[in-house]
Amino acid sequence: MEELTRLIRKDMKPALGVTEPGAIAFAAARAKEETEGEVLRVDVALNSGMYKNAYTCGIPGSDAYGNLQAAALGVVAADPAKGLESLDGITDADNEAAAKMVRDGRVHVALDHMGSEITIDATVCTETDTCSVHIRGTHTHIQWIEKNGEIVFGEKTEQQEESEEAETPVIHRYTLRQILEYVKQVPAKEISFIREAFSMNIELLEEGIHSKKTTIGPMLLRANDGKIISEDARKTAQLMCNGAIEARVLGLSSPAMSITGSGAHGIIATMPLFAYYKVNYEVIDDDIATMPLYAVYKINNYTDEQLLRATALSYLVCMYIKEYSGRLSAFCGCGIAAGTGMACGLGYLRGASEAQQTMIIQNMASGLTGMICDG
Repeated sequence: MEELTRLIRKDMKPALGVTEPGAIAFAAARAKEETEGEVLRVDVALNSGMYKNAYTCGIPGSDAYGNLQAAALGVVAADPAKGLESLDGITDADNEAAAKMVRDGRVHVALDHMGSEITIDATVCTETDTCSVHIRGTHTHIQWIEKNGEIVFGEKTEQQEESEEAETPVIHRYTLRQILEYVKQVPAKEISFIREAFSMNIELLEEGIHSKKTTIGPMLLRANDGKIISEDARKTAQLMCNGAIEARVLGLSSPAMSITGSGAHGIIATMPLFAYYKVNYEVIDDDIATMPLYAVYKINNYTDEQLLRATALSYLVCMYIKEYSGRLSAFCGCGIAAGTGMACGLGYLRGASEAQQTMIIQNMASGLTGMICDG
């Protein structure tokens, strides 16, 4: 398997709701797992990007939002074995128990420092134990766990000693030319797993369209003549992308396929590419989640293989940019990283040359630089 294929497969992960509340719940749940007895207190310290992104975002299975509720749910009901889907299956009783912990002042979340690199320090205190889980670098990467003053997992260190070669991200060892060559030459079967991103993100879109919580998705559906995929590629792209993101941010129950640790990035990097397909025969059932997607929809005579290759390019360009910006920076990674990746993928579908792909990246960078992320 190609190194870049492995990179995409490793980075492409399901994420339930916004990844930051999920990561906070995961960390708290993992700390709770190491303790016994009733939870007396939960303390969580976050870097600025993590704090910002989780502050006002919805939580799956809950009408609540934010850092405090996510941390409380982590110790009440989250399953750390599920990673970023740790909040899957929480109940009304779980939500009430978590809300009571917050009301009672037993949950504390602090902005620890300003920075784009992910840091989560979650400490759970019970009647008998104190356990801290320390996450660094990515949303679920536990660097060390400390229980009752002893390291029980990993190694306590803020900076790892690494060689100069190891400090260079894998994706940065490739030029744009090499990435484009990979996209053109990699066996289609090797990247066929990318299809999972489309089916997962479309199921999320479907839930959003039919949810009573959403407003943007249903509005865009009406603007698209009541169709998920119409003859208007722009309106279809707006619906498929923004409708899925709204469902994710509100914390609906279906996961998104994330890239670079972000469900929104994963949606933006994929859904507009799929939207530029054009239906080549009449669709009888509008519920496309029940259909074999690639048998029903074709895009301007593009093939399934071309869509997979375009998406691989979209992912890789997004990943390349995020390694410079950090996973949780102050600028809008959705536009500058995922948006640029998607634009390159669209350029691939339209036959862009290497020189034209370079211009696409330059145009996106010059047009979107300065766009700030408000979480």
